Amino acid sequence: MKYQQLTEGQRYQIALLYSERFSCREIGLRVGVSKSTVSRELRRNCTSNGYVPNEAQHLSELRRHGATKRSICQSTIDFVEFALRWQWSPEQISGVAKTIGLSVSHEWIYQHVAADKAQGGDLYTHLRQGKRRYRKGYGQKRGGIPDAVSIELRPAIVDTRERLGDWEADLVLGKQGTGAIVTLAERKTRLYLTKKVFSKEALEVSEAIISLLSDYKDVCHTITFDNGLEFSEHKEVAKALGAEMYFAHPYSSHERGLNENTNGLLRQYIPKGADLREVSEEELLSYQGALNSRPRKCLGYRQPSVVFAELRKAA
Repeated sequence: MKYQQLTEGQRYQIALLYSERFSCREIGLRVGVSKSTVSRELRRNCTSNGYVPNEAQHLSELRRHGATKRSICQSTIDFVEFALRWQWSPEQISGVAKTIGLSVSHEWIYQHVAADKAQGGDLYTHLRQGKRRYRKGYGQKRGGIPDAVSIELRPAIVDTRERLGDWEADLVLGKQGTGAIVTLAERKTRLYLTKKVFSKEALEVSEAIISLLSDYKDVCHTITFDNGLEFSEHKEVAKALGAEMYFAHPYSSHERGLNENTNGLLRQYIPKGADLREVSEEELLSYQGALNSRPRKCLGYRQPSVVFAELRKAA
């Protein structure tokens, strides 16, 4: 099994299994990675607090971004830009660069072209047929969401979890072309809501969110998203629910750690890469119910569904 970058959801799974004293081999089998990946993760990202998944994610992102900045020297950048203007493809540039002692991947070249375009440059015009291909997850591709309000402007009460009705939103993806699952997590009670969608299209995602929360308008004050373009229709959601919408910083999934954590728990039922066409609505609801019925230490070992119902009734 080849090494691959872990997602934050997988890191929460690793933390849970590690706390229950599973071996690296057993953890790897359950999470879907090799035992060496688990061993390396625990060795590199443990802190004085032990293995904390959101801290591990943050350390990994810092290390990866720092390594990218250090690895590309100016002479390599000059060569890349020179070759691009000769209409060489990024793959050709990367291959030739290695033969002359320079190290640069074709994926980095696409990212460099995207960054140059964002700053008003013309490198993108030298790609064949104007083709653009940027690695999934980078800010340049995910682009601008119109009228997005930063999490920095979110009311402080949301951070304290003192109020019922502040939600985090995300998508859980299945095998390519088989759809996705819209997920919502309520920050105070940890209540978790899910709904299948056929695609990541912003309109379909927004309709799913509205459908999930339409019966909870009285306890829907804010929703916090990541920067995915699937949440571009946030203004329609805000209008339908009478709630405020906020967006986390790029590369800061820890700012929506509850949702990431619970998505990782959902993966125990729906593994990464699963064909979502084979998961019925009834099965998804049963998984949602199982997660909402799990006693949570942060709730005094009470169940999210019970705590939510009690607090909503008292509101």
